[in-house]
Amino acid sequence: MNLKSVFTRNRVCLLGMSVALSSLSAAQVNPPATRNTAPQDKVLFNSDKPPAPPATKTSKSVDAVADAERNSLTFTAYDLDVHLIPAKSRMAVRAKLTVRNSGAEPLSRLALQLSSSLDWESFGMQSSERIVPLSFTQHVIDTDTDHTGQAKEAVVTLPTPLQPGASIELTTFYSGEVEQSAKRLERIGAPATQATAADWDKIAPDSTALRGFGDVLWYPTASAPVFLGDGAKLFQLVGRTKLQESTATIHLRLAVEYTGNPPDAAFFCGHREPLVGISEHTNVQAANLPGVATAEFPSHPLGFRTPSLFITGGAANSAAENLISAVTDRYDTLPIYAAAAAKVEPLLKEWLGPTPLTTLHIIDHPGQPFEDDALLVAPMRATNPDALAAMLAHTLTHAWFNSSHAWLDEGVPQFMSLLWMEHSQGREAALQQLQQQVNVLAMAEPPLPENADPAQEGQSLIRASDEVYYRRKAAAVLWMLRSIVGNNALKQTLQLYRQGGSRDQDPKEFQRVLEHCSHKDLRWFFDDWVYRDRGLPDLTIANVTPRQLPAQGLKAASWLVAIEVRNNGDAAAEVPVTIRSGTLTTTERLRIMAKSSASTRIVFEGTPEEVIVNDGSVPEMGVSTHTKQLVMH
Repeated sequence: MNLKSVFTRNRVCLLGMSVALSSLSAAQVNPPATRNTAPQDKVLFNSDKPPAPPATKTSKSVDAVADAERNSLTFTAYDLDVHLIPAKSRMAVRAKLTVRNSGAEPLSRLALQLSSSLDWESFGMQSSERIVPLSFTQHVIDTDTDHTGQAKEAVVTLPTPLQPGASIELTTFYSGEVEQSAKRLERIGAPATQATAADWDKIAPDSTALRGFGDVLWYPTASAPVFLGDGAKLFQLVGRTKLQESTATIHLRLAVEYTGNPPDAAFFCGHREPLVGISEHTNVQAANLPGVATAEFPSHPLGFRTPSLFITGGAANSAAENLISAVTDRYDTLPIYAAAAAKVEPLLKEWLGPTPLTTLHIIDHPGQPFEDDALLVAPMRATNPDALAAMLAHTLTHAWFNSSHAWLDEGVPQFMSLLWMEHSQGREAALQQLQQQVNVLAMAEPPLPENADPAQEGQSLIRASDEVYYRRKAAAVLWMLRSIVGNNALKQTLQLYRQGGSRDQDPKEFQRVLEHCSHKDLRWFFDDWVYRDRGLPDLTIANVTPRQLPAQGLKAASWLVAIEVRNNGDAAAEVPVTIRSGTLTTTERLRIMAKSSASTRIVFEGTPEEVIVNDGSVPEMGVSTHTKQLVMH
């Protein structure tokens, strides 16, 4: 079966153009020249030696493409017809793209990139009711946005400049091989085993796994070159790109060539669709006969992700009463996953609702784990269900709860992991885990200079693109809200919010639901912690004044303790203030606005020995627990 018949069957011919698709199967790709929460939660490899410098980082290519030109393009719509030939590790794609000039200057040309192992075939521009061919050149540039460490960049000449804010519709064909490559990691000293465990994207008969921008450029992208040896810039770029293109729409029509039994299913952007086999030999034994399996994923908002595509050959097996659907040949792991899910399920039901929104899909894969909402690609190993439950508390939350806002979509699973630790190991263990997570946040949140311009602030949660914010800070924010409004109000809010539908698009909807459920005004909190990034509080115990109260009847003498707390930070905080004497404690909550002080007076039945401000539940610039010993006379 040739590519021309497949593309014709799937209605992928260019309007008004005659395209010689036979060249796609015969196209030759020149081998690339020989030549690092990464986000805080992602480790590509460990090495004892310093990384070697990357290949020459030219801001301009041989065609003098400026980085400003590359960074000016924003993709607002993808319409992809993808034809895969796993036996040959090949793909051929017709892509219809809508791109917007998000820069400040007109663009007379467009610079688009693919993996260096793919070749651009043609470009066309939608004009009235026909497609106008566009001239282009292509060359290889060094960049670690692709696993090969290079990208094939097409420089497309436009008939008229694309003005700032304007969009253009393009149609392009490209093809080539996508084999596993760890060149970008090997060149900076990664051991081969660790490099291949991190960069496992490929098209192959045994596994087709394509994660997208930052791993493999299997669809058109645009960005300035960035390198793994240059701090966390690559992972910051991936986060910014996810945020920038989160409102883009994406549509996929997929055809997969096979011999014998057809593949079972495709997973695209975390969603599963069965693959339907089509064979011309319906009445013949199919053991060695060819066919094509197809699937279509309707147009939908891309969300905060990079487009990913996985093909599975075997049927999925269910575990934990259909909570989990796993593609694996390690059948001994299924009862363990079912047991672990059964441990976590009551907590998820209590906080998020009686039933999940979808099934958690797991693809058993030996490489480093990859997660996209309710899809987990990771090794499935036989282990203790208690140890596995900690991971499933996070992963299963994606099946129970989702949001178009990354700080909720990723923060709620992180928050549920803390709740599971509190449930299984106690509050102190959960607070220690929270403190470990926010230690990185304290380093990422420097104090704001005096009279700082709000536009120069860091990443607000509603615009966060780094994991340290949309996971770690988000989990800390939800933990603080739990303390402020109480368990019941937050549970009710999470359950109502996940049913919100289109209202989820409003970044202030979560606050409105929480205020309705708690009957509290939370503007002060959301303004400093969610809608803006005002850094972290910086608390100190300014003054403690104890005064003994006279005894009344048979009641022992008590003490009235006045505590003043100073907040030198730029974010408001509501913290627990505790007076302790041995095992006897009394706690009240105190709100301290930014750059100000606040006081509380606590009646303590006993002789106070120490005052504790904050118990680690509120992140601070420095330590998150303040203690003052009292010596009573």
